[in-house]
Amino acid sequence: MTRVALTLAMMLTAAPTLAADSATPAAARTTTPTVSGTYVEARTAEVFAGGCIMNSEAETMGRQAVLAWRVDKGQVGGVNIDGLAVVAALSGTHNLGMREMGGEAPTLVKTLLYVDDRATTAQREALVSMAKTAIGDLAFRVVDVQAVPIAFERTHHAAAVLAGDAQLQVEAHIHHDPSCGAMQWFHPLSRGAEAEVGLTRNQTFTGQALGSRWQQIDKRSAFVGTFAF
Repeated sequence: MTRVALTLAMMLTAAPTLAADSATPAAARTTTPTVSGTYVEARTAEVFAGGCIMNSEAETMGRQAVLAWRVDKGQVGGVNIDGLAVVAALSGTHNLGMREMGGEAPTLVKTLLYVDDRATTAQREALVSMAKTAIGDLAFRVVDVQAVPIAFERTHHAAAVLAGDAQLQVEAHIHHDPSCGAMQWFHPLSRGAEAEVGLTRNQTFTGQALGSRWQQIDKRSAFVGTFAF
């Protein structure tokens, strides 16, 4: 039995305990958040699936993701960033969430940051600092920062983000299908995120800065919700 298959088997038998241990959102551990807003994420591996699907994807998929934050209220280093957005495109050496399953964490995650082109120089620096804090649990390296128009829409049932070469279209709710032991395997990559699993209708990254391009359609690989830290 491979390491991933063994890990999956152990997690399936201990699923209730795992859910209880990880139920507390990161935001709840922060007593005085200085920035908060809307959060959307999509990966190239499903985050809600049966063990059979996860066993096939765990070590070969999930190395890329697009993360988006829209600030409702907050400041970084005394700089107000209300109403601004920042988007991160990530490409790692391994599945970005495998450490949650006891697997090998990526040794390097290349990161391209898109910052809101409406921001001043100081605000752009604050947005970059915020994004670095949010993904600080990963061994990442920022390869470029680009100021671009960012379209960020959120309704009760969906979210859509367009920034540079990154695009997300996500449904905010999914149908719980218990076939093949379906369960949630991963949690949001961002610190302070409190988000539900969503359905990725389209996730596309066509840039060159990360040495990787991807597209994903109709996968249960997204998170939609809020963040605060």
